[in-house]
Amino acid sequence: MADTCGQVLLGSGLTVLSHPLMYIKVLIQVGHEPLAPTLGRNLFGRQVYQLPGLFAYAKHIIKVDGKVGLFKGLGPRLCAGTIGTVVHSRVVQKCQEQGTAQVLGGQQKAVEGSLQHVVNETTKEMIARSCATIVTHPFHVITLRCMVQFIGRETKYSGVFDSIITVYREEGILGFFAGLIPRLLGDVLSLWICNLLAHLINTYAIDDSMSHTGEIKNCSQAVTGFFASMLTYPFVLVSNLMAVNNCGLAGGLPPYASVYPTWVDCWRHLSREGNMSRGNSLFFRKLPAGKMYAIDQKRFF
Repeated sequence: MADTCGQVLLGSGLTVLSHPLMYIKVLIQVGHEPLAPTLGRNLFGRQVYQLPGLFAYAKHIIKVDGKVGLFKGLGPRLCAGTIGTVVHSRVVQKCQEQGTAQVLGGQQKAVEGSLQHVVNETTKEMIARSCATIVTHPFHVITLRCMVQFIGRETKYSGVFDSIITVYREEGILGFFAGLIPRLLGDVLSLWICNLLAHLINTYAIDDSMSHTGEIKNCSQAVTGFFASMLTYPFVLVSNLMAVNNCGLAGGLPPYASVYPTWVDCWRHLSREGNMSRGNSLFFRKLPAGKMYAIDQKRFF
């Protein structure tokens, strides 16, 4: 229990610190570009038109809503983080108890570091993460919609409880799980890619006789985690877009945004436009080729 409380406190602190970054990232993901491109230079010194980066975007939000404006949607996100940590911890504990019972019942425990051990531990983590994601997704949806209100200057989603009532009244239970499927798929794929790649590197590329083997293995885990997140980023983008799509906010309705019947249609549309990585980078954002900036809607077409 003490470990869970510590994780909740640490997670809450990191959530508060990282919230402005997520806020800006979400607005970029939905295609909101309030500042016109500027002429700058790339890493090779060539002149190119660039979109505003993290700090320019943050200054714009502060100019419109003040510094407090950078923390829209923080309440439901903190709720999601707290509940998710508790659920994840409980499910992991149950999985470990079940694994111990199987060993006592006569089944042989997999050798630590073996492929079977990695598969077993990844399966437990996948179950725990999936349970936490499903339980907290309603708060994730509310968080995203609180953020996207910046585009149309709405106040439809103003608090956790009021937002819950609004979603249920307008969309029913299913409204709380908009964008859940691509989010789950992305989480599961990212976890398996990360752990299996790390196992392959640690087994076949790192010699146990090398000095600082532990630090090298930890580094390989971090590298594979970053690589996995890059590969599965389109699932994150599609999930966030579907969470706000056709929800009554300007940022999720025509003419600003298309209405997608399913997340597969959203994926296909983004793929055709070459926007599968939109919002993945917050720095050195080059103007998309063949796109025109519309002042009235503050987005590209």
